[in-house]
Amino acid sequence: MPKHQLQGIIVSNKMQKTVVVEVESVKEHPKYRKRFKVHKKYKAHADEVFQIGDKVIIEECRPISKDKKWKVIKKI
Repeated sequence: MPKHQLQGIIVSNKMQKTVVVEVESVKEHPKYRKRFKVHKKYKAHADEVFQIGDKVIIEECRPISKDKKWKVIKKI
């Protein structure tokens, strides 16, 4: 089964081997059908050093810690 992948922008790299990635998605209001953007932040494991503002792809993985269930695959 393929693992879930998301694309986002790094908003924090202050932790060791962990980055915070903000993913943007578009949702639609059920009644009024207006589309709006929703942002969600994920903590992801990163072996390399990334800078704030880098676009990356993250992939779901086994739980590494309490909050980390994603890992950075590559920089775009």
